[in-house]
Amino acid sequence: MSELFNLPFRGAGDIDFEKYSDGLVPAIIQDASTNKVLMLGFMNEDALNKTIELQKVTFFSRSKNRLWTKGEESGNYLLLKEIKVDCDNDTLLLKVDPVGPVCHTGADTCWAEKNTNENFLQKLEQIISDRKNNPSGTSYTSSLFAKGINKMAQKVGEEAVELVIEAMSPPSGDRGNELFKDEAADLLFHYLILLQAKGFTLNDIIAVLKSRH
Repeated sequence: MSELFNLPFRGAGDIDFEKYSDGLVPAIIQDASTNKVLMLGFMNEDALNKTIELQKVTFFSRSKNRLWTKGEESGNYLLLKEIKVDCDNDTLLLKVDPVGPVCHTGADTCWAEKNTNENFLQKLEQIISDRKNNPSGTSYTSSLFAKGINKMAQKVGEEAVELVIEAMSPPSGDRGNELFKDEAADLLFHYLILLQAKGFTLNDIIAVLKSRH
């Protein structure tokens, strides 16, 4: 799981769980797409190891006096994307993909804030992720995930060909422009689905482009 971690964090051994008398360290939960802070919990070493094992954020609940995987009853899991540790090795930052509202009140965050993103593509990625993690029988996106990676890759190829055909078609005024934009939108949509299926987001691809710049 080393790809989840920002060096020098290598695992639970890097965290100073003995700094506090109860053996717990704060764990700040942040949306990986919007960067909105969602909640604060506490982890001991077992909770951190369980989080890494399940890829779902697991805390030590002081009220329940046991490990508690967020969403174990509601289904509103926090899917792990990245872990960071602070400069004192005593506080964790976990970047996640939230499945549903985070707060027990039904709010997006524990501060009753909306977890929105002005970037529509990132919002669309969240919707695609939800269709992947919470399949619906009436959802076209969920049906693609159910058919598997080969079908998703095939759809990207089909949409790419259709976009090329529209791009090479003789000019036909506004109608031609609309058809080209429609095909471009279809390709982008299916491309985002394929990225999700492979475990990536648009930000991962942007990072590659930035590294080439």
